[in-house]
Amino acid sequence: MTQLLLGIAPEWIPTLDNFIVGRNVELLAVLRQALAAARGEGGLYIWGETGSGKSHLLQAAIGQARASGLSALYACGEVPDAAQVVAIDDVERLGDEGQIELFALYNRVRENGGVLLASGKQAPVFLSLRDDLRTRLGWGLVYQVHALSDTEKAQALQQHARARGFELPNEVTTYLLRHGRRDLPALLATLDALDERCLRLKRAASVPLLKEVMRVDPAV
Repeated sequence: MTQLLLGIAPEWIPTLDNFIVGRNVELLAVLRQALAAARGEGGLYIWGETGSGKSHLLQAAIGQARASGLSALYACGEVPDAAQVVAIDDVERLGDEGQIELFALYNRVRENGGVLLASGKQAPVFLSLRDDLRTRLGWGLVYQVHALSDTEKAQALQQHARARGFELPNEVTTYLLRHGRRDLPALLATLDALDERCLRLKRAASVPLLKEVMRVDPAV
């Protein structure tokens, strides 16, 4: 019965529409424009702290590109094959060979009029990468992804709960923001764990249940 109950929750998929914009209005508009034109104009590099939404944006962009009939590939910390739209997360994790591959991929995608999206924790000039690769990443548009405020995080949590089909009381949201980890992916993971516990116990979301989840698995 537990497995059946857990299967009720719909899978949450990052999209450009469910991205909580905050101070990233211009970035989202530029990303949509690049995908609509299917041309990167030298690429788009986004950077920001862990949990700011970089991975959400890249995965969402790939999903939208595929829905539009384009070939699109996403990879994290490694270099995928060439496609009309390519997204590479966490470029600072690339080793020497990976950096050579990304340099070649950048040139290939640009020559073919595709879109290359990349992300890292720092602006290109501060990345510990080959000079020629840092230069390439800085050629196109570069945007910082600004982390959400607590109010915007609360909005994201409420939206995520609705997508999973359960009611999230305000007091639960407040407690999670005060006592949970600060980055949004961790907050969403905690929310998912709470939802699963609610389904298993057939109880509504509450602060006591949230405390149980955070006590059992403080890493979420």
